[in-house]
Amino acid sequence: MAADSLDPEKHQGAALTTSHTLTGSSSNNTTLDNPQFHPEMESHSHPSRPSTRHTHLTTTSSDSSNSDPLSPLEHALGQTTSILQTDAIYQQDADNNLTHTRTGRTSITSAASRPPDYEITISTDDPEHPMNWPLWYRTYIIATVSYSTWVVVLYSTSYTATLPTIMDEFDITSKPVATLGLTTYLLGLAAGSVIVAPMSELYGRRPVYLVCLAAFIVLIIPCGLADSLSEMIIVRFFGALFGSAMISNSPGTVVDISSDKYLALCMSLWSIAPLNGPVTGPLIGGFVNDYLGWRWGNWLAIILAGVAFILTFFVKESYLPTLIKQKAARVRKETGDDNWWCKYDQRSISTWGLLKLNLSRPFILAMTEPILWFFNIWISIIYGILYLCFIAYPIIFTQYRGWSPSLTGLSFLGIGLGTLISIFLEPLWRHLINSSPKRDPLNPSRPAPEATALIMSIGAILTPVGQLIFSWTSLPASIHPSVCLVFGSVPFGMGNTLSFIYGSNYLAGTYGIYAASALAGNAVMRSAFGAALPLAGPAMYKAMSPQWAGTFLGLLEVMLVPIPFIFYKWGERIRGRSRVIRQMREEKDREEKTVERRQKRAARRAARGEGGGVKTEVREEGGGKEMGV
Repeated sequence: MAADSLDPEKHQGAALTTSHTLTGSSSNNTTLDNPQFHPEMESHSHPSRPSTRHTHLTTTSSDSSNSDPLSPLEHALGQTTSILQTDAIYQQDADNNLTHTRTGRTSITSAASRPPDYEITISTDDPEHPMNWPLWYRTYIIATVSYSTWVVVLYSTSYTATLPTIMDEFDITSKPVATLGLTTYLLGLAAGSVIVAPMSELYGRRPVYLVCLAAFIVLIIPCGLADSLSEMIIVRFFGALFGSAMISNSPGTVVDISSDKYLALCMSLWSIAPLNGPVTGPLIGGFVNDYLGWRWGNWLAIILAGVAFILTFFVKESYLPTLIKQKAARVRKETGDDNWWCKYDQRSISTWGLLKLNLSRPFILAMTEPILWFFNIWISIIYGILYLCFIAYPIIFTQYRGWSPSLTGLSFLGIGLGTLISIFLEPLWRHLINSSPKRDPLNPSRPAPEATALIMSIGAILTPVGQLIFSWTSLPASIHPSVCLVFGSVPFGMGNTLSFIYGSNYLAGTYGIYAASALAGNAVMRSAFGAALPLAGPAMYKAMSPQWAGTFLGLLEVMLVPIPFIFYKWGERIRGRSRVIRQMREEKDREEKTVERRQKRAARRAARGEGGGVKTEVREEGGGKEMGV
């Protein structure tokens, strides 16, 4: 499980545009002074000559978004990890409030020389839109990015199956030291989620995929040829840093090519491989280690990643802002007319500024938001215990039960089965959320974020139940192993999956435009826990015995069970006291008033018969209206 590529400033699917530029206020506290990114815009069927535009108002509302409990997370995942895609960025003022501030810009043509009738866009009914690509090709893309993400995640845990052999070859006596190879890999994934992933905003998804996959493959080679453990520990960090681009950006690719109606289905299908990556890693790595040696674990990873690179090479660019920029450049070249333009021709912030923004805001939110204090602790401990299993299972099954590394890898199938059950029961979870009495006060047809906390609560219960059952049935060896795997590992896997998926959706529904920052901060924190807890595993299981060490972890998870229940019962009250959420609601109110004013102006222009006026499209979003200029 990892962090996804996100952008909280606006939804990629939002369709709120005007065909000309308005001059905004010079105040720092403004929300409507800049063009925003909106993919669903009118396209020119004849780019060689300007078309006549008429003033009109369109209101759209997606039924699927109203009934789909995963839609907040899907919209959040559909954006890049970047926190910025507009001319305005959020900064912290002296009171630590998040405000808009203008940044300098360079563009192909100045705002004054941008004729509205020469704007290049791609609408949802345009054949060039990724949602309109052939079904077989979109299926190929989903399968490719899912497989590529699986390879990156698999390589993280396949290392654990080779630890005994690596320790023997390099004369390592401390298992925590040997475990550093897993730790640095997870730290690399955390760093990459805020460093590498935002590059897709600047260069598009496809170049980032190809460059990062190539670097990932190259950096596996030193691990396979390593003469010391320290070399592997360092190189694995940088390999994971580049590999994180697949984990962060591939959900966005799925959203790029999926319609609202089938988005939940496509996201579920994509998630099957990545969520099972940690489980299949020890399974495959164990057999490779037994029959071919630990170095072949790296060579196999190169082969799998090479296949991923070849498959990705045939994946076209799907990031709509990049496609619109390419189309504008193509039209200018074909017509020889530089008047053709699009709102993405300008870069509003430098690469360094983008990185500073991505690095700072998630941590500011994590430190100042009480919701995130408790949520991040809960998810991070659960995630850390999950990765601790990749140290604990070999201790139990190899050391105490005498299994080979390959057979020990089979013991992880229980967690994998629990993951699949949780995914395939999605219609049940959807029904529970939609039938919850917790409704959005601004839009009663939609469930409130607290409805999602109900599924989080189920996951919070299943996780310690599975952990405690496994702890006391995994040993002694006289107990058949199927008992601990079926009654312990399966509910443990289900609980983890429900906690991760619906916990992330709760944050997305709660923080709206700030969802990416909240999710990015959570991803970094849980990756840090996942990297640190396995280091303590060998000593803890040796000092306390597997049964009592597992019991300690299970009781720790029991102590965390009340957190999602508190969110379910008092979440709306807690959200009402959040400074950031209050500010978000105030901005939405201002946007609604601005929409109303512009509707009236558009109506007056239409009454006067003025052409080439403003095109405004309003989309229902969480009971409010989202406005872009």
